[in-house]
Amino acid sequence: MKILSRDFSRAERILLVFLAVALICLVYYRFVDQPVRTALTTAHSERDSLQTEVDAVELQIARMTKMQDELQRLKNGETVSMMASYNNSKAELALLNDALGAATKYAVTFADVTREGDQIRRDFTLQFTAPDYGTMKAILSELAISPYRCLIGDISCSTGNREGSTEINVSATATFYETMVGGTPDAGLPADTSAEPEQAASSFDSAVVGQAGADAELMY
Repeated sequence: MKILSRDFSRAERILLVFLAVALICLVYYRFVDQPVRTALTTAHSERDSLQTEVDAVELQIARMTKMQDELQRLKNGETVSMMASYNNSKAELALLNDALGAATKYAVTFADVTREGDQIRRDFTLQFTAPDYGTMKAILSELAISPYRCLIGDISCSTGNREGSTEINVSATATFYETMVGGTPDAGLPADTSAEPEQAASSFDSAVVGQAGADAELMY
């Protein structure tokens, strides 16, 4: 058997080397360079997205910390207001309506009125949405330093759900205090819980005492 063979010319060898180098470069670009570039682009995009989220969280934490500090200062500097005589509910509702006038929306729910001796308690829960931090502070300040004794208890705040929103959602518990000194008993006056059981039963049997209105709700 005769095998035909010949030596490549110099031009052919150069061409083969060029083709081999081109093939290697193509393989490198397709299977190494391109995947690495794609991975880097994805990593940079994820890093930017995470940084944006971190910045948003840090901003929210800073705002919440500021609000907590302001609320604590407000609580520490709380002034003693007048304890109105029973029944002061109309004036207290008017105060709530005025204070919450700047809120975007609000809801106030009163629990049953309670009495211990001469002290009357009107506990209520308060939820409202303020357009910004300044409005929220003004609403709570107006209640805390109102002419009528109003003590604000637990407060929780959260920022609005929309991106870039300055709205603040607030939930709180509070109590209006009144006194029977100078007050006029009526059908809504609850039983005195400080009385002995026998005395309380006797009073209940001998007088018309109405249960304080079941959870009254004031909606806006």
